Amino acid sequence: MRITIVGAGIAGLATAIGLHAAGFDDITVYEAEPRLRSHGLGLNILPNAVRELAELGLLDDLLGKGLPTRELAMYNPHGNLVWREDRGLAAGYRWPQISISRSRLVMALAAEVTRRLGARAVVTDARLVGLRHEPGATRGTFTDGQGSIRDIGTDVLIGADGIHSAVRAALHPAEGPPPTNGMTLYRGTGWGRAFLTGRSMVVLGDARRRLVLYPIDRDGRTGEVLINWVAAFPEGDAGRPPGDLRGAVLREFGTWSPPEVDLTRLVEGTRHVQRHPMIDRDPVDRWTFGHVTLVGDAAHAMYPAGSNGATQAVVDARVLARHLATRTGTADALRAYEDERRPEMTELHRHNRAMGPEKVITLAHERAPHGFAHIGDVFSAEELAEISRGYAVAGRFDQGWVNSRPTLSVGERSPR
Repeated sequence: MRITIVGAGIAGLATAIGLHAAGFDDITVYEAEPRLRSHGLGLNILPNAVRELAELGLLDDLLGKGLPTRELAMYNPHGNLVWREDRGLAAGYRWPQISISRSRLVMALAAEVTRRLGARAVVTDARLVGLRHEPGATRGTFTDGQGSIRDIGTDVLIGADGIHSAVRAALHPAEGPPPTNGMTLYRGTGWGRAFLTGRSMVVLGDARRRLVLYPIDRDGRTGEVLINWVAAFPEGDAGRPPGDLRGAVLREFGTWSPPEVDLTRLVEGTRHVQRHPMIDRDPVDRWTFGHVTLVGDAAHAMYPAGSNGATQAVVDARVLARHLATRTGTADALRAYEDERRPEMTELHRHNRAMGPEKVITLAHERAPHGFAHIGDVFSAEELAEISRGYAVAGRFDQGWVNSRPTLSVGERSPR
């Protein structure tokens, strides 16, 4: 079976590795960019996806490139703790949660694709410009930066080309651009002193604004950590020419009190600040058309709440590979993959538009806008725990499910 993957980001590369592990070896990944590179800075991979990467033999490599997350702690702008919970191994999972540089993750996955499938398995400077179905095959037309055209026949074509997916646009031509919620994201990384446990993810917020900080690397000599930070706030015209990006962030958040973090020093010490609107995709009623399907953000792009972007892309890859390896008909396998994943992702999408577990921050602001002395005056412990648990169940990363469900590895019956 010849398999063509469009997009060499996390979703596409993880899909190639998962398919190879399931017994397929005629796989080519086409990437529109002239070279492999990653957009964005840091990300978190939840234990349900780390389990999949571990079963593919990648855990030790990723732990060497990132940090296992110890806890999630949420605060209001005054520094009052709203909610904290253990994460990963500390929470009783058999696999950690990992905070990591997106570029390091992409390069690790690309190296594994090359190791398994050879240097020609990833083709860069190849942008999909056409997709058509013919009897017994699907054909994709790709062009490079010089305008040269190549026409590829394939048994399966997988769209893993992100929120602006060309494959999705071919399948849903009337969809249009991704919608925005009016928020603008500012992102960067900077070195600073370790805070809280040294491996804590901290989220601060009020009714609309969010500030997220977590370490993705550590300097063994100085003990400092590379802090990934994200600031989100409504800014009006997010498409206007950017001005002083650091100043814009500090005007909104400079008086906030993240625990043990000098926010002004961190933002001013950030070399490169990224700025873009917060966008997602409305759920669609089909991912699969014949022998073509979608994975990752191409299928279910969501707001960056709850660490589910890269996480769910990895799970998509493994579920898709298992169905292709264990079902007799290709079209049936792709439909079975969609039937399993699309309802779950549509439900998770609904939670993410409500800001996922960060909903507690919004509620805390609405109930106690000037802060509080005791969180018990604002929430019951049961209400806080249920918000967290409900989101984990919706994303299928609750501890009981992740630790006990059957493996997705073909030919194996129990977790490693």
